[in-house]
Parts: sequence; structure tokens; C-alpha cells
Amino acid sequence: MDEQQATKRADEIIHQAVDGMSPKPTLKRTGLRPVGACVADEHSAGERKQVTLSYQLTGVPGIEAKKLVRQARDAWVKLGYKFQSSDADWSDPFPSVSMRSVPDDFWMTAVTGVVDKTKGEGLAAISVTSPCFVGADKGGADPAAFRPTESDEHAERGALEYSSRIYDALGVRHAPPQSGEGVATYQDAEDRYAHHAWSTEPLVEEALAQVLQRAQAHFESTGWTVRQVPTATGVPMLLARHAADGTVARLAPSTDGVLRVAVTTPAIRPYSAEA
Repeated sequence: MDEQQATKRADEIIHQAVDGMSPKPTLKRTGLRPVGACVADEHSAGERKQVTLSYQLTGVPGIEAKKLVRQARDAWVKLGYKFQSSDADWSDPFPSVSMRSVPDDFWMTAVTGVVDKTKGEGLAAISVTSPCFVGADKGGADPAAFRPTESDEHAERGALEYSSRIYDALGVRHAPPQSGEGVATYQDAEDRYAHHAWSTEPLVEEALAQVLQRAQAHFESTGWTVRQVPTATGVPMLLARHAADGTVARLAPSTDGVLRVAVTTPAIRPYSAEA
């Protein structure tokens, strides 16, 4: 498999889920760089690549988001694709589904992001990630069309530096990379951002609370503004913003004890993440 084949197959899996949906959503691309290093090879020389296509399903009422996720699940089940672990909890107003294709082992997710919890409104999104394949320097297709700009590269380095400092402050081990995690560049209207996402290993509630206290102390001592947001886990989420460059960090505890970390840095100009 090469880049072109992987992209074509990922796009096919997206449309297998979306084309029969009712109401009919509009696909809004969320990733600028669909070709990236193989997540499984994070510490290697990066010879292998993988494709990730991600879309928001827009143009439909927010109360339909759960219905769209279920329809994606149904379409993939009908094609014989398998669940990664188990089916979604459909009693949850904002469910998510994680599956893989058979036999070629593409991984896909359909998730419901919360827009208004009180009204039950969400935003459905869908993502497909290919297996790893050999990159252009080893005989694959040329990924030049997805080469980042200088500002993108500076923003990515900044996001990774901030993530590294947050990791040091937390003082806990990170989990193996999951589908959808890693670093990527995104565009929202006219603005571009670098985004780095990763997770910790599962923690008990007391340890999770202590980790977040260390994170808040780190943010407050290095020029970030911080606020706590209540969550269903009983442990608050931390939202932090760095005044110097507008970087935003989100540390969100989940019900399984995993702390999900996301750092988003604007791709405005070359800068240093020294602060």
C-alpha cells in the first residue's frame, strides 16, 4: 500500500458511513496534513507513514449528532467491520464508536462532541486512520502536497515543547499513542493551529486529583491563566491559556482514570516556547 491507495481507501470508509445518513450532513475537513509518521513508530527514524482523514459532520441540528454516530456504526457493522473493544453506550447522550475494517485493518471512530449538554446538542465527527506503510523515501507516493509551512513547523515545535513541560509537571507515565493522538496542523476559518494530543496511564481518583494540582501549579508559575471546569468524573478539567502566544492546554480526566492532554498553539509566526 502507498499513500494514494491508503487515502483512497480511508475516503471510501468515510463515505460508507456518511453517504446513507439522514439527515444528510456536510463533511467539514479538520486536518490539514492527512499524511504523518506512523504512530506505532514514534521513536524510530520515521520511515513509515499513515493516513488519517478527519471530518466534522456539519449542517444538521445538534440534537441529531447521536443519530449520525449510530448510523455510522450501523453502516460499518453491515459491512462486517469489527468493534475495537465493545459497542458504544447508547444510553449516553454523547456516544462514541471505535471500529476497524476487515481484512485491511483501517481504524475508524465516530464520536459525538458536546455542544450544549443541557439541551443534548452535539457535533458528530468521523475519523479513519490507515495501517502504516512505507513512505516516499522508501518507494511510496510523494507527500509533498502536505508539506507544512514554516509557521506550521514552529507552532508544532511550540506545542510539543509545552506538552513536554506539562508531562514533566504531571510526573506520571503516558499511555501508548491511540488513534487520533499525536501532532497535527488544523485550520479553523482563516486561522491555523498546531495540535498535540496524548494520554496518561489510568490513575485512581486520588492520584488524578494530585496530578491535576501539580499541573495547575505548573501553569500558574509559568505565566498561564487557569480555570477549572466541573466534569462527570468528580475531578475538574483544567483549561489553561498562555498569554504570550495564545496557546491553550486542556487536561481532561475521563471516567476510566485516564487524563487526556491536548495542547493547541496558533501558527502565527516563528516564536519560542520559552515561557
